[in-house]
Amino acid sequence: MELNVLGLGDETEHVYIALIGHPRGTASQVAGLAGGSTASTARVLSTLVAMGLATRTGGRPPRFTAHPPDVAATALIQEREHQLDAARALVQRLAETHREANRISHPDIAVELLTQREDISQAAHRLTAEARHQVRAFDLPPYVDRPGSNLQQQLGRQRTGVVHRVIYSRAAVSWPGRLAGDILPSVRAGEQARVRGELPLKLIIRDDRAALIPFSLAAGGHAAAYLIHRSPMLAALEALFEAEWDRAVALGASVPTQTPRSAPAAGPEPSTAPPDPDTHVLLTLLTSGLTDAAIARTQGWSPRTTQRRIQRLMTALGATTRFQAALTAARRGWI
Repeated sequence: MELNVLGLGDETEHVYIALIGHPRGTASQVAGLAGGSTASTARVLSTLVAMGLATRTGGRPPRFTAHPPDVAATALIQEREHQLDAARALVQRLAETHREANRISHPDIAVELLTQREDISQAAHRLTAEARHQVRAFDLPPYVDRPGSNLQQQLGRQRTGVVHRVIYSRAAVSWPGRLAGDILPSVRAGEQARVRGELPLKLIIRDDRAALIPFSLAAGGHAAAYLIHRSPMLAALEALFEAEWDRAVALGASVPTQTPRSAPAAGPEPSTAPPDPDTHVLLTLLTSGLTDAAIARTQGWSPRTTQRRIQRLMTALGATTRFQAALTAARRGWI
């Protein structure tokens, strides 16, 4: 029967359906409609009352009325969904215990292949959630989950002292809405962020315990992934991250609150005020190496507006090249 999944047996479902069509019915009346005995129907009606599917009125004999099914049955469905969620969480914990036990029993099992999108997403969340000291990551498209979907969780972990060091590719920084809505809030909360034009692969490393990388570097390779435990492979990935970190450009996020005390020894006279937020973001994007087109996409500007703003900034800094502009802005303490 259709309602068995909610914990209603066949007889209970028959009685419930009969009661819905006969409000304020007695046990004997409902029994006649459901095709059962009065005694067994009375017991089932008491069960329906206990489950919140019906009410009982006083008097002799008592009368029963079904609650609106769309309300009562929906509550049962939601309760069963909660139970299923708890079961899924338990299965996930048991699976993790099983994997760890097998890995300990067979130390040579250092790599797990994940082939389901949900398993990859859960593994990524588990790595970051279980970090005790630091999370290191290469961030570049494509993405399994929507960029920024875990922002609040990351901010919470950072507040507990877990260090996040992330290297973003230019494509990640220029992803529409990503910089202002995700990256800069994370940096303001303590994330250490740097930018590289290109990154060799996607990567998440939890402490010195585990890492997650895509199965393939080809298009669509992120549909499967390797979960790597402590091993020479993990040590190699850690070394790769640190090498890329040394080559990457720091990504700032805060606008200076006051003018630097000393001016540079040479170059244009420094401004007496720090840059406004839009100018500071523009400087951040320029020093990250983004093209005019990528900056336009990130900020939602037209190409003409982007070029005009960049030229105005370079003029204000007395610079003829982007490198000079970045150098002068750094000397002034703007970035």
